[in-house]
Amino acid sequence: MSITSDDILTLLPPPADAHLAYGSDPNQLGEIRVPKSGGPFAVVMIIHGGFWRAKYDLKHAGHFSAALTGKGLATWNVEYRRVGNPGGGWPGTFEDIAKAYRFIPQVESRYRLDSKKIVIVGHSAGGQLALCLAGHEPTVKRVVSLAAVADLQQAWDLHLSNDAVVEFLGGKPQDVPEHYHEADPIRLKITATQWLIHGSVDDTVPAYLSRSYAEQKKQRGEDVHYLEVSTAGHFDLIDPRSVAWPKVENTILHVLG
Repeated sequence: MSITSDDILTLLPPPADAHLAYGSDPNQLGEIRVPKSGGPFAVVMIIHGGFWRAKYDLKHAGHFSAALTGKGLATWNVEYRRVGNPGGGWPGTFEDIAKAYRFIPQVESRYRLDSKKIVIVGHSAGGQLALCLAGHEPTVKRVVSLAAVADLQQAWDLHLSNDAVVEFLGGKPQDVPEHYHEADPIRLKITATQWLIHGSVDDTVPAYLSRSYAEQKKQRGEDVHYLEVSTAGHFDLIDPRSVAWPKVENTILHVLG
């Protein structure tokens, strides 16, 4: 059955194998999950959404983290400073994402990871952060963005979630144009392979943000692919119980080869 409610936000996820700090702030930590045997394992770095706000944390992303680990992948589900936390917003939020990414090689041998085989997966606002990371970190080779806020100018034009992008970037486009230039994935040159997946009935972030992003980026010669899942809502893409989930899982496995 397709789960279209947001109950995934409140269900207790399976436990992580460990919680690791990648920095000194209480929000600079992540959950790691690794398969029980074998290795080295490809790594899925997961960036949760929540419109960059502190009221949403990494717990709800534990469900799809565990599902991917069940398919033989290590998962690194990261927390970061968000709007409402000291240092959250731009650029602190993004600095945490970059720091969490650079942390992976530091624990490679301890957790039998293959740091040459990493895919960055972000949901909603986390999808923006995933694409933004690829735009600033040339070592990022693979990104899968789920229901992404892929165009921050559009997010402002649509006033998504009561102007969440204004809170995140510290102002409107005309007030802090440099922040929009630095943070907006659609303005960045991205060399990584990009997959954008969006549900056609998403009423939180409209699907055409991802669809239009993919069309524009293809015209610029970027390696970008778009998959629209009919009948899927915003949270179906991160819910292993949903009918949309196999398409997300298969895409991630495909990207990792």
